[in-house]
Formats: sequence, structure tokens, C-alpha cells
Amino acid sequence: MIGPVILYTLLALGAVGVCMALPRRGVSPQIIGAVIAAAAGGLVIVALSLKAAPAIPNVYFYIFSVISLGAALRVITHPRPVYAALYFILTVLSTAGMFVILGAEFLAFALIIVYAGAILITYLFVIMLATQAPTGGDTEILPEYDAVSREPIAATLAGFVLLGVLTTLMFRGLPNLPPPGKPPEETLIVRMPGKVETALRNAGLMKAGEKLDRNEQTGAPAIDLAAGVVRIVDKDGVPRAIERKDWPAGMKPANIEGVGFSLLADHPGAIEIAGVILLMAMLGAVVLARKQVELDEEAKARHAAKLSAETEGV
Repeated sequence: MIGPVILYTLLALGAVGVCMALPRRGVSPQIIGAVIAAAAGGLVIVALSLKAAPAIPNVYFYIFSVISLGAALRVITHPRPVYAALYFILTVLSTAGMFVILGAEFLAFALIIVYAGAILITYLFVIMLATQAPTGGDTEILPEYDAVSREPIAATLAGFVLLGVLTTLMFRGLPNLPPPGKPPEETLIVRMPGKVETALRNAGLMKAGEKLDRNEQTGAPAIDLAAGVVRIVDKDGVPRAIERKDWPAGMKPANIEGVGFSLLADHPGAIEIAGVILLMAMLGAVVLARKQVELDEEAKARHAAKLSAETEGV
């Protein structure tokens, strides 16, 4: 990693650029802010690449990074919500491309299916329900909450403070990562005895009537990762061992299995929090839609009263 002072300085420069790029009343220096934010992001990428030399990422990483950062900036600076949602799709697709480069295919497809599919459709429904239809010659007039950023400084400060905190955690967490060549996901083999048995049978290493040996007290499968052996027994209870060098490739946990254990077994609270957030978003959409319906009913009542008064006057 590059020096923390350099990284935090570039983050502060990026915060200034994003704050200037947000829409505001009067003369808005959006172009200048976009240039400053792009320069800060580019310098961060270049500094990280030079520090990582000679293991420099391939050219697709830089392409996806530029597209992702540029589209993300337009998401928060474009005055029209529908176009901001389209830029959000571009951000999601470019981020999925970077996940593919990292070999995390499941996360790439899940990002597209969940965010570019379900979440974006929810955003568009909220936009359609909460936005009043244009009347007459007002098709190009934007409401104030879309044309002007309400709290640009506070929003930018909150976002980049969070980014700085995450960066600090990254600096402190890197020394604690396991060394290369010892993947922690190998321990998942013990938690998937069915997968191990199926892989051994498909590879012809287990005969008919044989099964995995298990601890008599705990019932855990006899998979010894330290010794590198899997113990099996036949129908008569005669044990034998299969050494690591003979293990088939199918025993290795897949990417999706590691994600599943991480979410549902190690961090189940994240799923619950995500469900609560989506529920609150749905309730907000219902409240906004109900308010719009009530306003329409009031407008109809006033218009009917006005017509009735004009008719009585005639």
C-alpha cells in the first residue's frame, strides 16, 4: 500500500472535487469539480499501481475503474433521476467487470442480478411514484430537489469520512491476512462431508458400500487437514486412508460455497440487516405514493369547487 498521508491527501482532494461537482444554485463549477475528482482518483490508481510493481494489473482493470468512477460521479451529479439510474447501471456493470478480473464470478453475476435488476427496478418505481408528471410547457423544468443539492458539503464530508475509515481498516488489516499459498477456504471441506464423499466416489476412490469414517463421540467426519488424509470405512468397519496427493479437484470448495458459508454461517446478521433496509425502502415508496394520491384528490376537489362556483355565477 502507498503511504497513508498520500492516500488521505488524495481522498481530501477527491472530496473537494465531488463537492464542487454537485449541482447548486447559480453558477455551478461542475466541470472543474469533475476534473479535480478525476485527477484525485487517477492519482490514487497510479500510485497504487506503481507501489504494486511489477505485479501491475492488466489494462482492463484501468478501463473498468475509469468507467466506474466516472459513472458513479454522474449518479450523484446528474439532475434527472432516470438518467442517474442509468449511470448507476453502468457503475454496477463496470464493478462486476472488476470482480470477474479477481476471479469472483459469483459476486459479479449477483451484483448484476440484484443491483442492476431488482434494486434498480425498485428505484425506478420510487422515482415514478414520487415524481409529478409535467404539465403544459413545463416538460424541461426540474423540481428544486433534483436541480439543486440540498447539503453538498455535509453529504461529501460524510461519504469521504466513511471512505477514510474503511481505508484505515484496510491499512490495519493487511498485515493480519493469511500468507499466500494457504487458502483458508480449504477448511470448508470439513463442513461439507457430502461434497467430499461425492467427489471421492466420482473419482473412483470410494467403492460401493464404503463411507466416510466419523468420530464416535462428536459425529464429525474423519477429515484431517493437518495430516492431509481422509479416512473411510467399508461395510465391515475396516478403515483406510486417502492421502492429500490423491484428492480429486472436485473436493476443493467453489467460490459460491465460500460466499454462502460466509454470509449464512459466519455473518448471518448482514442478511437480516439487508432485509430490514429493503423493507424500509418499500414502506417509503408506499408512503410517497399515498401522499401523491392524496394531493391529487385535493386538487380534484378544489377544481370541482371552482367549476361549481363558476356555474352558479353564470
